[in-house]
Order: sequence, then C-alpha cells, then structure tokens
Amino acid sequence: MGLTIAQKIIKNHLVSGEMKVGEEIALRIDQTLTQDATGTMAYLEFESIGIERVRTKLSVAYIDHNTLQSGFENADDHRYIQSVAKKYGIRFSRPGNGICHQVHLERFGVPGMTLIGSDSHTPTAGGIGMLAMGAGGLDVAVAMGGGEYYITMPKMYKVNLTGKLQPWVSAKDVSLEILRILSVKGGVGAIIEWGGEGIKTLSVPERATITNMGTELGATTSIFPSDEITKAFLEAQGRGDAFVALESDPDAEYDRIIDINLSELKPLLACPHSPDNIKSAEELSHIKVDQVCIGSCTNSSLRDMLRVASMLKGKKIDDSVSLSVSPGSKQVLSMLADCGALSDILGAGARVLECACGPCIGMGFSPNSAGVSLRTFNRNFEGRSGTKDGQVYLVSPEVAVASALTGYITDPRTLGAYEEIEMPDAFKIDDSAVLMPASAEEAKNVEVLRGPNIKPFPETRKLENRIEANLTLKVGDNITTDHIMPAGAKILPYRSNIPYLSRFCFAVCDESFAERALEAKNSIIVGGTNYGQGSSREHAALVPLYLGVKAVVAKSFARIHAANLINAGILPLTFENPEDYDKLDQNTMLSLENLFEGMEKGKIIMKNGNAEIPLVCNYTKRQIDILKAGGLLAYTKGE
Repeated sequence: MGLTIAQKIIKNHLVSGEMKVGEEIALRIDQTLTQDATGTMAYLEFESIGIERVRTKLSVAYIDHNTLQSGFENADDHRYIQSVAKKYGIRFSRPGNGICHQVHLERFGVPGMTLIGSDSHTPTAGGIGMLAMGAGGLDVAVAMGGGEYYITMPKMYKVNLTGKLQPWVSAKDVSLEILRILSVKGGVGAIIEWGGEGIKTLSVPERATITNMGTELGATTSIFPSDEITKAFLEAQGRGDAFVALESDPDAEYDRIIDINLSELKPLLACPHSPDNIKSAEELSHIKVDQVCIGSCTNSSLRDMLRVASMLKGKKIDDSVSLSVSPGSKQVLSMLADCGALSDILGAGARVLECACGPCIGMGFSPNSAGVSLRTFNRNFEGRSGTKDGQVYLVSPEVAVASALTGYITDPRTLGAYEEIEMPDAFKIDDSAVLMPASAEEAKNVEVLRGPNIKPFPETRKLENRIEANLTLKVGDNITTDHIMPAGAKILPYRSNIPYLSRFCFAVCDESFAERALEAKNSIIVGGTNYGQGSSREHAALVPLYLGVKAVVAKSFARIHAANLINAGILPLTFENPEDYDKLDQNTMLSLENLFEGMEKGKIIMKNGNAEIPLVCNYTKRQIDILKAGGLLAYTKGE
C-alpha cells in the first residue's frame, strides 16, 4: 500500500511507535516557532529544563500578538524573549516584521520538514508541504531541547478539488465550504490532504489560507503537495534551494475522500459565533455592516492585499463603515508601498494597522456595541473581538471590500468586471528585522532580562490515587480556549503572569468561577463535546492548574487542549455514557477512585454521592507517567 504525503513525512521523522491509527507516535521536530502571547511561558519552561542551546534545525521567536504597548508588560515580555533568543540560539523576529505564520511561510518553511508552533494556526505552513502542527508551549520547549513530539497517529482524509474558482470566489470560500461539510469537530483525529487537478489553479498563498483554516476543523494538520507552484513561490522568495517535490503515492489509501468542485463555489460567510455556521453572501444582503477588518494569518498575503487594493482603487468606503487593513508582513507592506497599492488602500478611507495579529485576537479595533464586524480572520468566537456582544462574520477579502463599499453584506459578484491580479516574479527580500542569536561562546555572557510581570510556572504536585473535588463549573458543547482563557488587549499582557491571569478564567461563562475555584481548592470541571477547541494556548490549562482544577470531564476533547491538560498534570476524562452529563449539577462534591489502576485499565469510576459514573481514558504509558509526576515539566526534569 502506498503512502500519503503526511505519512511519508511521518515515516521519515518517526522516532518511536507504529504508524497505526490511534497509536501514539513520537516525531523528530526540525523547526519550531513561538509568538509572544504563548512564547514567554514556553521560554520560561525551556529555561527550567536546563539545556544550554536549542537542538532543532531552526527555531524562531516572533513578536506579533501583544504589540499594543499600553503599559510596561508587553515591552518587558518582548525584551525577555529577545534576550532568551539571543542566548539559546533562536532567531528573533522583531515587532513589526509580521505575523509568525505569514513570515514563516515566506522566509523559513521547507517542504517535507516537521514544524510545531505554540500557535494553533501553525498548519499554515502545510501550504508548502510541511507537516506543521500547533502545540502547547511546553511541547515546543521540549522539542527545542531535542525531545520528540508525541501525537496520536491520525486518520488520513483527502479532499479532491476539481474545476477552477470563478471570479469573486476565493480560497477563503474553499475553507468555509469544507467547514460547512465537516463542522468544527469533523477533522478531529485526522490529517487533511488537499489534491486533485484543482490544486494546480491555487497559488501558495491560497493554499496557505486553506491549511490555516483547517485548524477550525479540529484537524491535526492540513497539507498540500509540494509541486511546481511551490517551487515557483520559493524561487520568488530567493529560496529555491529549499524546494523538495512531494506527492502522495497513486495507491495511497484514505479514511475519507471528499470531492469539491471549485467551479460551483460561491462567496460564503461564517455567521456568529462559530466558523462552521455557513451561509452565502447573497442570502445575507439585508444585514447592515458597521466594521470591516482585513488581515490576520489567514488573509494578509501580498496576493490578498493586491486584491483589496484593486477593489478599493478610486473608490471610497461607505460613511457608516470603519475599515482596517493589516498586511501580514513587512515584506507585504513594503511591496504595497513600492507599487502604489498602499495609496489606493489609504485613499479609499481604510486605516492601515501594523503587521501584526491585532484585531484577530482582540488587540485593538474592537467593534461598537452589538456591531456587525466582517473579518477575513479564522475565528469568530463570542467575545473574541473584544466586544462581548459583537457580531463577527468570517469572510473573504472580496466580500469584505464589497461590503465596506456598500455598507451592507454584499456578494462581490454584483460588482461587475473582475480584475486578475498579477504577482511579481520576485519578492522584496529584507530579513534585517530577524535578529540572529549569539554564538555558543558569546551566549555565555548574554544576560536574560526579566521584568516584574514575569512570574514562575505554576506549582505542580504529584498525582494522588484518589481525588475529591467540587464540581465548580459545568459548561456546554464547543467550549473554546477563548471561553477558558480569553484573549484581548486587557488580558493578553499578563500571559507571563499566571496568578493575575487567573482572575479572568472562564469569565465569559461565569465571572465568579476563579474566586469559587480558589475557595474550593480542588475542582473538577464538566463539559460537553469538543471541549477546548480553538487556540493552542496552554494558559487554558496552566491557569486552571493554578486555580486547583484536578480533572476535566467532558463528552469529547479537542486534540491540542487535551494534550495541554495532560502536560499541566490535569486529567482529561471522557464520559463512557454521554447521557451521564445530565446527571451532574454544579457545586456537587465528586470523587475519582483508584486512579492509578483506572488509568492503566482505561476506565475510572467517578462517585457522585452514592451514584457511580464510569469515565474512560486512553492514556499511553508515557502520559500516565506524566500525570503521576504532576505534568510534563516535572516529568522531563525527572522530579
């Protein structure tokens, strides 16, 4: 039997385990990336491990999330990350150089290599044929130290594309279509490979948009072949020597095959408050628009920005609409300025923001109260924009601009003639904002600079055989990491200060949770299906750890969050009978009995008074040892 693209890369990087679906495997990691919202904690963890230099082929620290410096906290974190990078052998991408995924795709991604990043949208690099996965910061720290990255061997899905996108329809619409088909849970436990004749019509930036939003499916990652289109992109970036051809074998087998005819797609939107709440632009034309945001790691490439500029040229946005445009990298912004496209964007009335994540993670440009905001982003979770009752729709750049011009959700196909975008044969190369680390000898004299906002890793304790705890919080389905640990300009600056950050835990669901959890000392959280979907932020596990959460019992978990819970020493447990969820009430005392034996057998009994509720788990021996040690950091250090 032949191999898929992902299976070939896995085989070449397999350290231990068997490539059987559901089995734990360990992979050698070639590259890592971090960003500043998760990076500070990742580097504190790396320092705790006690290794003098990173051991990957390449590690890059990006500053792109917490760029709003309204106090000392973000600036201090940036200074800390820069000094750590210099000392330990990590390249440092300065604030303003761009969004990690866009810059990594442009300047560092290599087909056939493995990449993990402390950001859930790391699969963006699958657009050039990397096996790129989001991970918790502690997993990234271990990989930087030369350790393996462990995942459950995924299933393989194939999406066959035929036809060609019609005018005014874009790669974002492909992403929304697959979300309509599969839902935010449909990719869990799978790698999605994109193929078929239709992929030959898609550029690397378009492919990267699609792999970026594969994260919203819950997929382990998404990947495209590395072909002549990939080669042309790398050559235009002055990196032609990085090209490696990659394709699946003709007799490769897939667990599921999905067919999409690009020619039949139409402009789509994801309605509030989930990326899979899909409707067409034509059926939403009655909705008034207050705000439009263009950018993020999903749609901020030069190709996207040139499309935006061509649509805005010589026109003015509607008086009632506020429009922001965030180029994805310094390279993109510089090339827009050089060719005059930036003037077209500014002339139309847009506000050009810096090359950063910005509004995507609630870092500025929040909508007005109950405002309708159209965004070319990847997530529209409730409250993520920074406005609790904001109504966020996910759209393509084409729908975004059309709607900004009219003031209502507008199908861009009504605009008339479609102008083809010509991409340059060569990109402007300037890596001066990526600082190289000190040599191993020079690094001995480099001081790591820490500000007062940087606090230690939360205290962990070895697991006991019995847990008695209060059911402090019961929540429903599709609880996101934004529910557990919100983003936004008010909270993100405290990513390196877990005690302060804990005040905001689950505030979207229950503002009293943090106080009640601290009072209870030991807590259990109960959730529904797909618990922990969304970001890779390990703070959604570290903050509950600090608050005394011992276990989370849910109907099902998102992959990265379940791994982060184990890394933090918190038990992720699943109902054997999902209907037992309805038998539990908040503020009830529960107990988990004979944990050590139960973890080995894969079945644990939870007692609710005299009633017994069976729970299941499927931990590997390594995960059991991590949980018994009190988390991955203690396990790695041998404590």
